[in-house]
Amino acid sequence: MRKASISRKTAETAIEVSIDLDGSGTYDNQTGVGFFDHMLDQLSRHSLIDMTIRAEGDYHIDDHHTVEDTGIAIGQALVEALGDKRGIRRYGSCHLPMDDAQVRAALDLSARPFLVWNVDFPSQKIGTFDCELVREFFQALATHGGITLHVDQLHGFNSHHIAEAAFKAVARALREAVEPDPRKGDAIPSTKGAL
Repeated sequence: MRKASISRKTAETAIEVSIDLDGSGTYDNQTGVGFFDHMLDQLSRHSLIDMTIRAEGDYHIDDHHTVEDTGIAIGQALVEALGDKRGIRRYGSCHLPMDDAQVRAALDLSARPFLVWNVDFPSQKIGTFDCELVREFFQALATHGGITLHVDQLHGFNSHHIAEAAFKAVARALREAVEPDPRKGDAIPSTKGAL
C-alpha cells in the first residue's frame, strides 16, 4: 500500500498530512489559508493522489510558515509512500494551459532535490495570499520529497491563473512519475540499482 501519514509540529506550525498514491484525487485540505487550500485541492485532484491535510500556523505573523511546513510534510509523505521507488515511472512532465497562462513542469523523483523556478507573478498578492509563497511551497516540496523539479512559465498575465497552472502542471507531472511502469515490473528505475 503506497500510503503515508506525517505529523510535523514546531513552535510555528502543527501539520498533519495523509496521502495515498493510488487514490482517485480525493481531498480534504484545511490549512487556514484559503487560496492555498484551493491550490492543494488542485494538486490532489490532478495528481490523483488522495490528500488529507490539517494545518495550524502562526497566522498572526503571516502565512509563510504554514505554507512552507505543509510543503515539507507533503514531501516527507511522498518519500515514505514511495519507499524504494521500485516499479515507478520516475519522470513526469506537463504543459498546462489555463486561460492566459501556460506553465511547464518537469520532474524526476531522483532523491536529488533541486528546484528551477522561472515564474513571474505580475502582482504581489492573490487576494490576501503572498505570491512569493508559491515558490516557497515548491522549494519545500522538492527539498523534502527528493525531487528535481523544473517549473517554467511560458506566458500569462493573471497571477491566479499562473499559480493554478503551476500547481496543476506539477500535479500532472507527479501523477505520471509515481505511476507504476507496466513494462518494468518491480525494477528500480535507475541503472545504479537504487534511488
